[in-house]
Amino acid sequence: MILDIYKDALEYSAKDWKTLVKLGLICLFSFLLLPAFLVTGYNYRVINNAVHGVINGRDPLPEFDEWISMFIDGVKVVIVQILYLLVPIIIFLIFAIIAVNTTGIASSIIMLIGCIIAFVAFVVGVLMAQMGLCHMAYNEGAFSKAFAINEIKEVIDEIGWFECIATILGLIIITLVISSVVSTIIGIIFTAFGVSTAILGLDPSAIFILGFMVNSLITMFLVGPYLSIFNSRSLGLLYTMQV
Repeated sequence: MILDIYKDALEYSAKDWKTLVKLGLICLFSFLLLPAFLVTGYNYRVINNAVHGVINGRDPLPEFDEWISMFIDGVKVVIVQILYLLVPIIIFLIFAIIAVNTTGIASSIIMLIGCIIAFVAFVVGVLMAQMGLCHMAYNEGAFSKAFAINEIKEVIDEIGWFECIATILGLIIITLVISSVVSTIIGIIFTAFGVSTAILGLDPSAIFILGFMVNSLITMFLVGPYLSIFNSRSLGLLYTMQV
């Protein structure tokens, strides 16, 4: 099941390079903050398509239209993610305060216990946030459904906690591998050009600067958007795996 999700999402994300470039252009101005919400809003549309679709279906990539609606969806996504991640942060801070006001080995033990509990809460919070977004999309964007804890837990129970966590871990690994491989290939190519330039007695610094710029552009306009769509599609399809 998990491999089928990855296969579908990898192929789906590569359907239209023009869409990747458009998303990359928006990402380019994400430092202005407002465009960042458009990026998360677009990824939410990818999730929405997935939760209403099937694995290996013929779902098209979402269109870049209704910008205000996409922006609002992006804001909702960010709020959901922040609120779920506040829980482990609060747990960590509570234990940290208690540990600071405790002396000796008891302080270290309390801090260790706090870190373990906070980490578990973080894993659960990430999973609940992602499935909460899928649940919100499945229920026509109803914001309250992102926090319908019992309903979301039932979804995860039906899919399987192990399967959900394994899928997300797999997404992290695949994302890191693809990013690393692309950067490594570009690095090797321009390193070879740089060494060749140096052998000829020329200054290779311009080659290395160009390599850095090419790597940044490819990451910004192709790899980054591709991976964001890949992750969103995968999570949406995972949601559809309910019994």
